[in-house]
Amino acid sequence: MQTQKHIKHVRQYALIGMLGLMLVLQGCQGAKRRSAAELTPIPNPINLNRVWSVSLGKSIQYAFKPLLVGSDIYASAQNGDVYRIDASSGKVMWSASAPKDISTGPGSDGNILVVGGIKGDIYAFDAQTGAKKWEASVGTEVLTEPLVAAGVAVIRTIDNRFIGLEAATGKRLWVVTKNPSVLSIRTSYSMASINNEVIFTGFSNGQFGLLSLANGNTIWESLLAPPRGTSEIERLSDVTSKPTLLGPRMCAVSYQGKIGCGDIKNAKMSWVKDFSSFTGTTQSTDAVYAVNDKSYVAAFNATQGTELWRNEKLQWRDLGEPLATGSSVLAGDTEGYLHLLSQTTGDLIGRVRVDSSGITAAPIATQGLIIVQTKGGTLAAYKVQ
Repeated sequence: MQTQKHIKHVRQYALIGMLGLMLVLQGCQGAKRRSAAELTPIPNPINLNRVWSVSLGKSIQYAFKPLLVGSDIYASAQNGDVYRIDASSGKVMWSASAPKDISTGPGSDGNILVVGGIKGDIYAFDAQTGAKKWEASVGTEVLTEPLVAAGVAVIRTIDNRFIGLEAATGKRLWVVTKNPSVLSIRTSYSMASINNEVIFTGFSNGQFGLLSLANGNTIWESLLAPPRGTSEIERLSDVTSKPTLLGPRMCAVSYQGKIGCGDIKNAKMSWVKDFSSFTGTTQSTDAVYAVNDKSYVAAFNATQGTELWRNEKLQWRDLGEPLATGSSVLAGDTEGYLHLLSQTTGDLIGRVRVDSSGITAAPIATQGLIIVQTKGGTLAAYKVQ
């Protein structure tokens, strides 16, 4: 009986989340038609030369993110294929397949690789050899890539449960349930590990915080953006992307809410500004960058919150998660273009088309290369010239 009630709750939650996202998207398209900005020539563009590429399986329905661990890239596709790829050469070190389709990118500490499925199936592989280690079930849909650290594989389910599994065996160690909001965006709520001790992540209702890796207990939670408005759609304010950390400076952004930065040591925000985003933040030494829900790219002074610049030339191109590296900010769009913007001015300074499918995950910068995965299954590395 208890299991049936739980399943009923999960289904209701998934339907509510899906309905909420549909209504939000309809609202975005309502009075004014969403027409993606046309791309115009860039004067004296920076060239990006392809160094290598690998064809993975497609991941059209879900957000699959490649993962850098040491000198390896771990990647996965919706059909269950998982890969270990040498980041410098693009050589596939091994590939393996889960028995069923999956719905997340990989989580790995370099020893164990874990992926999750839409029906709650969890599969683990040896990260060095690709040999299957174990499988488990968490009972409901998983859209967030697992987090593997300190011998624990953390699984986050669509019904707001955090489940700690022993990374070596799949044995359940702990379960923590967070109260869901009435409406939440049906998407990946990314997690990050700090010093192999805590989980840094966002929640629904405009909150983010730290959980203990050892037992899942809340260390602290902070409210970035309180829900506003009279309807549940208007009050939807989720921190779906993982907050970013540069030294002690943490930055986070919420959908229909705010962007802000503060000190992780005292769990307080130094500043917050109105901003709406579900793709997250990226930081440089002096600034924090984010893409809003209209695909405007903006930069803020990281200590004071002053807006430094805003580029609106990529409006409605559905930009994915950004990355600040070198002197550029990079983000992919729904047509498979990877865009480069100047960190100083926000001007577009380069562009390359990876393939014709969308790019939602943040690019990876390593060994002088920019590596990006598309929904169409292309994993490609570029060198900036």
